[in-house]
Amino acid sequence: MNIRDRLSAHTFASAAFACSLVLMGLTASGCQTAYYETMEKLGYHKRDLMVSDVKKARDAQQDAKDQFKSALDRFTKTLNIQGGELQDKYDVLNEEYQQSEQRAQAVRSRINSVEDVSEALFTEWEGELKQYTNASLRQKSQKQLTQTRSQYAQLIKAMKRAEAKMDPVLAKLKDHVLFLKHNLNAQAIASLKSELTTVEGNIDALIKDLNASIHEADAFIASMEKENA
Repeated sequence: MNIRDRLSAHTFASAAFACSLVLMGLTASGCQTAYYETMEKLGYHKRDLMVSDVKKARDAQQDAKDQFKSALDRFTKTLNIQGGELQDKYDVLNEEYQQSEQRAQAVRSRINSVEDVSEALFTEWEGELKQYTNASLRQKSQKQLTQTRSQYAQLIKAMKRAEAKMDPVLAKLKDHVLFLKHNLNAQAIASLKSELTTVEGNIDALIKDLNASIHEADAFIASMEKENA
């Protein structure tokens, strides 16, 4: 049974409920600590949660990649179609922009979750190294920590690089939507067509970085699960 299957809705609901009980009067980090403690009592350690969050971030990036490709396709086809209601064209493009923004926000949220649980894991791991009485075992654990941190650094760098390219793409899409909203005429459509090459280049670069980030996530997940096998 994989980690995602193990982290059942009931388990998350239990942890969320425990977190809500201590939320009042606590900082966000205090609630987060309570969440991790509750999950650990239920048998789910930070390492498991980290892998689960990386999987969710990877899936969110895949969804974003598909959506941005869809947005480019719809923008290209809609602007190139002769005739038709201009309001309908605006509605189609605005919907694509809104969906792209939602997917991008999901990616940002998932990456933040990965960063949070990773920081908690590495802090705990570093502290527990001091508890060893066996020098050999401590050295092996230190080596494993160093390797995991190195792999994580590559992963989060790739995720952040892809994330950074989403905003410029969204800005371009939004510019098109706003321009069309206030200029529902044939001239507006014609002027937007000339901008498509730039948008296409931006989206192609974004998809390339999303693919690289997804690849890094797959490699990281495989490495972590291999160590747990």
